[in-house]
Amino acid sequence: MDSQLHRHVCPGLVINIQRSNGLIHKATVKTVSVERSSVSVEWVEGGAIKGKEIDIDDVLTINPELAELPAADVKENLPLQENVTVQKEKRRTTLSKIPAPREAMRGRSRMSVITESQCSLQENEMGVDPCTSTQTRNNSSVPAGQTRTSRTSCAPEASVTNVNGNTEDHLPAARMSSSVSPGTREPVVRRKSNIVKEMEKMKNKREEKRAQISEIRTKRAQEFDSSCPNWEFARMIKEFRATLDCQPISITDPIEEHRICVCVRKRPLNKQELLKKECDVITVPSKCVLLVHEPKQKVDLTKYLDTQAFRFDFSFDESSSNEMVYRFTARPLVETIFEGGKATCFAYGQTGSGKTHTMGGDFSGKAQNASKGIYAFASQDVFLLLNQPRYRSQNLEVYVTFFEIYNGKVFDLLNKKAKLRVLEDGKQQVQVVGLQERQVTCAEDVIRMIEMGSACRTSGQTFANASSSRSHACFQILLRQRGKLLGKFSLVDLAGNERGADTSSADRQTRMEGAEINKSLLALKECIRALGQNKSHTPFRESKLTQVLRDSFIGTNSRTCMIAMISPGMSSCEYTLNTLRYADRVKELSPHNGGGETRNQMETEDEEGTCAEGLGLQYNLSKDDDEDFSPHMSNFREAMTQINEREEKLVEQLKELRQRMATELDYLLGITEQPDYDLETFVSRAKYFTEESSRNFLSVRETLDALGAAMQLEEQASKQMRWWKP
Repeated sequence: MDSQLHRHVCPGLVINIQRSNGLIHKATVKTVSVERSSVSVEWVEGGAIKGKEIDIDDVLTINPELAELPAADVKENLPLQENVTVQKEKRRTTLSKIPAPREAMRGRSRMSVITESQCSLQENEMGVDPCTSTQTRNNSSVPAGQTRTSRTSCAPEASVTNVNGNTEDHLPAARMSSSVSPGTREPVVRRKSNIVKEMEKMKNKREEKRAQISEIRTKRAQEFDSSCPNWEFARMIKEFRATLDCQPISITDPIEEHRICVCVRKRPLNKQELLKKECDVITVPSKCVLLVHEPKQKVDLTKYLDTQAFRFDFSFDESSSNEMVYRFTARPLVETIFEGGKATCFAYGQTGSGKTHTMGGDFSGKAQNASKGIYAFASQDVFLLLNQPRYRSQNLEVYVTFFEIYNGKVFDLLNKKAKLRVLEDGKQQVQVVGLQERQVTCAEDVIRMIEMGSACRTSGQTFANASSSRSHACFQILLRQRGKLLGKFSLVDLAGNERGADTSSADRQTRMEGAEINKSLLALKECIRALGQNKSHTPFRESKLTQVLRDSFIGTNSRTCMIAMISPGMSSCEYTLNTLRYADRVKELSPHNGGGETRNQMETEDEEGTCAEGLGLQYNLSKDDDEDFSPHMSNFREAMTQINEREEKLVEQLKELRQRMATELDYLLGITEQPDYDLETFVSRAKYFTEESSRNFLSVRETLDALGAAMQLEEQASKQMRWWKP
């Protein structure tokens, strides 16, 4: 063992130690081991005595002042055990000289008593007491009339645990204050220990780092519009895009034909989003890949981006026109109807994402330019093909129909919005009874029909759009050859999928509207998936939309295209992800299928994350997840089904009752017009009529009561669902 340590470190000495967590505090030396070159120390923490063994080098590093202190008063010629005995006797003698009155101990904490005891032990054993007079240091007694020098200022400042459990480290006052030289009584300034210097260096580094971070933030804020509420996310997205080599789709790219084509289109920021200085969170790096930069925030308020990648057959950025979208999506389907097949093109997305603009054309307020939409482009190509030599001699005629499906009911948009019935004929073919077909001879006739039907379409106000389409609009182009149907091209503008998210207290009409939209979207997705996977069963009966389009989902010569429309604004990020997940699940594409360097986050994040907003809630649209719905959701869906069924039954009963009553009343009144009618026959027939009418009215009343009960069940289920998070 180092002789220095032997001179200055002995049992009972108070030294500084460093814990494993970096905390430095006082401890008392209990034993000294020569063989292991270490010392054992103890200290009081939280009312309990703790201890540890410390290496000699660590003791000298933490306590450099030990080398400057005079040697302890220990007999060098005595063995170690005898030295320990001597130290114990001296400690007992010292403690006996300064008894603590019991009254003085009552108002003092346990920690202060221990600290002062350790201070007195250190002074006596080391023979150094800088706070007392020279006479006291020479062990002279204090006169009876004098007061002993206070030890309040001479006690080494130990680590004191405050009320909150935090430890405050202070340097010993004996080292920081001026000590008195024995001969001159002039103060000698002690130098700062290495621990103080290191702490000061760490403090300076922290201050410098904070200043640098503040300066960087100021510079970055100057680069972007400081009034933008999300300029930090905008900067991160800009830096991310700078690392990409973007190659968007071009009009010269080859057209790839798919039986089921799923693509996505990003619209530009609209006027409202520009006024709010919205952040664009969508990036289209290539013709097949789309990235969503979802803004997120950590627990420590650090902002970051969660970039998710999706791969589709085609991806269109905000610079793509309707003509380009049509060229890669609906145009390859036109020739299908000339070959006796069925084709269907859907526009799907959230409210205000540009579905009606893509399908119907440009809108300026309520004015519509239908010549710039997919409806018109498809019609123009139909007539171009019709005039080609190979089809000119086939006596083909072109017809169009335009109808909407709202709340499970079908209305003819070309016949003053007349209500239609959907039935199956003897061949189990679905027929829309009463739907008018208008023959057209040129593209201009088609545009007039589109404008006429669009003006009658049901719309409503939502949080994203003042005039949002709230129904599924289906425009069909029919090819007939000598009266027989040859081919059919259905172009469907689906309703927005987030109605009800703008209010937590939607009325029953809004709830029923949203529930019907979600139901039809679920059925549509399952039908398209069944078509693509060649399943034996296609669930077209699940909704009126798929029931009407049943013939488009069967047959080997049928093709489908879905265009997912998304909004780029940061406030629409959640709805955008819902739309992309829906489209992703339709065809279940992956960036690894057919190439691609980005990874589809859906594989790890939400396997069945196809969501829609119908009641201000998110719930999965996958049929495989139906069993995961809560009891409140099941009750709501059951109530909606009962309302629809009993409403239809009530309407049918009233129609039948009106028909019977009108016929019978006309007959009875006709009898009375005859001069020699049989009064007994009239009375008997009238009595039978009233009894029969009473039974019919009772049946109507029962249906009304059942409908009222279903409405109450729906009201209760909707209230419970408002507080439920799936």
